[in-house]
Amino acid sequence: QVQLAESGGGLVQTGGSLRVTCAASGRTFEWYEMGWFRQTPGKEREVVATITWNGDRTKYADSVKGRFRISRDNAKNTVYLQMNRLKPEDTAVYYCAAALSGRSWSTVDYWGQGIQVAVSS
Repeated sequence: QVQLAESGGGLVQTGGSLRVTCAASGRTFEWYEMGWFRQTPGKEREVVATITWNGDRTKYADSVKGRFRISRDNAKNTVYLQMNRLKPEDTAVYYCAAALSGRSWSTVDYWGQGIQVAVSS
């Protein structure tokens, strides 16, 4: 069982930066690929970034490439999303997610509660 808790969201101006953090409980953090998703009202949840269990591969949505960076610290059971050059369209609830390695995110095993990120224009 893994529990995920996001922190670090808030309000930032266009062009600013924010880092959101996901702390995971449990002793099997290394079994999971980790990801960040986001959702706005009336839209489907979309993947923002994912990272493999050891951090050797990352993937990003085209809309955030070059601006966001996902990383993880397995010693701290933590995954981060550094968001730079934020735009109003980045405003969303951001969710931390965990998926067992090797399944290419066909199933998300655990979700966090979500955290609001708002970018003012």
